[in-house]
Amino acid sequence: MKPNSSYLQKPAEVDRKWYIIDAAGKPLGRVAAAAASILRGKHLPTFTPNVDCGDFVIVINAADAVLTGNKLNQKVRYYHTGWVGGIKEIHYDKLMAENPEKAMWYAVNGMLPNNSIGRKAITRLKVYKNDAHKHEAQKPVMWTGEIK
Repeated sequence: MKPNSSYLQKPAEVDRKWYIIDAAGKPLGRVAAAAASILRGKHLPTFTPNVDCGDFVIVINAADAVLTGNKLNQKVRYYHTGWVGGIKEIHYDKLMAENPEKAMWYAVNGMLPNNSIGRKAITRLKVYKNDAHKHEAQKPVMWTGEIK
């Protein structure tokens, strides 16, 4: 490699690791931003924008993530069923009570690019309501990066 040249990682050179992020008591958006960055591979010195070089992320205690301010009462998720007049809405107080894993998934998915790299990266996200997960065989390590 010549000096002063940029390193571009190739898809065959990607070595994926597993990280655990504990969302208990932390803002939902901050946890989602950290997870999206890891899924994308931006924490690595070998980050290449056009290569899917991210790692696996396990988010535990999603039910204990907090929404700051009045977002729990005011924030609404809209989606469309695909049928005529099929716009639906779900309020975050109901979503966090019934399915906090989906709320975390929506937040992380919104922070990933809308292309094939983002669609592949979201498949490496595993979200759990409490601290029990089934990925001990992959030997995941706790994420030590800062989540404010």
